[in-house]
Amino acid sequence: MSDTFCLSPNEKVGIEMIGKKYPSEMKEYIDQKTGKVVKQLTSNGSNNFHFYFTDNSFTLGDKEIYFLSDRSSPIPRIYNLFKMDLETGEMIQMTDEPEGIAPSFHTKPPESDIIVYVTGRLLKKLDVTTMETSVLYEERPGIKLGHPHISADKKYVGMARNESVEIERGANYKGFKESMFAIKKGWITLISLDGKQAFDVFEDTHQLGHFQFSPIHNSLATFCHEGPWNLVQQRIWLLDIRARSVEPVYRQEEDDCIGHEFWTNDGKIFFDNRRKGHDGTITVHKTQATIQVKPETKQVPFVGFTDENGKLSRKIDVPYYCNHYHSNRDNTLLVGDDVEDLVLIDISGKTASIQTLCSHHTSWNNQQTHCHPTFSWNNEKILFASDREGVCNLYLVDVPK
Repeated sequence: MSDTFCLSPNEKVGIEMIGKKYPSEMKEYIDQKTGKVVKQLTSNGSNNFHFYFTDNSFTLGDKEIYFLSDRSSPIPRIYNLFKMDLETGEMIQMTDEPEGIAPSFHTKPPESDIIVYVTGRLLKKLDVTTMETSVLYEERPGIKLGHPHISADKKYVGMARNESVEIERGANYKGFKESMFAIKKGWITLISLDGKQAFDVFEDTHQLGHFQFSPIHNSLATFCHEGPWNLVQQRIWLLDIRARSVEPVYRQEEDDCIGHEFWTNDGKIFFDNRRKGHDGTITVHKTQATIQVKPETKQVPFVGFTDENGKLSRKIDVPYYCNHYHSNRDNTLLVGDDVEDLVLIDISGKTASIQTLCSHHTSWNNQQTHCHPTFSWNNEKILFASDREGVCNLYLVDVPK
């Protein structure tokens, strides 16, 4: 085992707020653009974030979601984990971490029986049934933990780890490019869910991110070389954990600008290629995610699906430049977050067609305000975030039948 690891024994966290119940804050409104009924799930003035779409906030059965909120903290932006009953709106606090949980640095399997999250330099596991937490891993100074992800057999949690660099990160992708150039050491690390093992399976000379296990094969995973898409030469990599070898997923050429990859439910790898010059960002100026086919290239963005070997199996021109996409379970419909709206994109045929679902009017000020729309497991609802009221809240809208 690498000497970079310092495993800690199990420990209990504070229990003062754990189990506290909060009343429903649900309210509905009619979207002015489409007439759709949108259910606002949170509205008490705190900031609330759902899980990243690669993890999915919904529990199987779609009757509950898990989310982060600073509603219980006297200090803003100290986030803990909550569970919401989508029928009653009642919320239960699940953790009480003094340092809070880093937004987007938490994950769970579809069954939602365990949740793994980063707080400070610790990777911790929550047993949802007992509401008890244990430390799986403690990081040493000089290394930053990444977004965790749990294997399908629930034996390991994997993540990218990177050397720390003295670059300030902030809203509007501040420090994004600078971090890519500064970070020269990164690792893909597996940690057993009993906390007894931790080991590196890959080391690289780039900033690494977006680690995701295959939903089908426990020995396959993807990760990315992180940074502005137009500067990263090869974004997505397929990792064979047993062989400890990597292969590029969709070999990029000079004009490819690729990102927002995820595994589909049936074990394909989805990616978004925005073509020449796009850095993969959108800011408060709302200019990056607007479709502009450059006349000198006539390049049209597309989305693609690869097989479990990283080879392209399907390509669909999607000239709409949404910031994120998420697919339904049979990969025939995408939900995307355009500059001001959520849209549904039908990709069941040879040509994509678009339909506006509802407006979101988020500011795009930082990663937490990104909508990250996510299908429920039965594909009947879409969960998204927006700070249209000044703070980040959660919203739910039905998928048209």
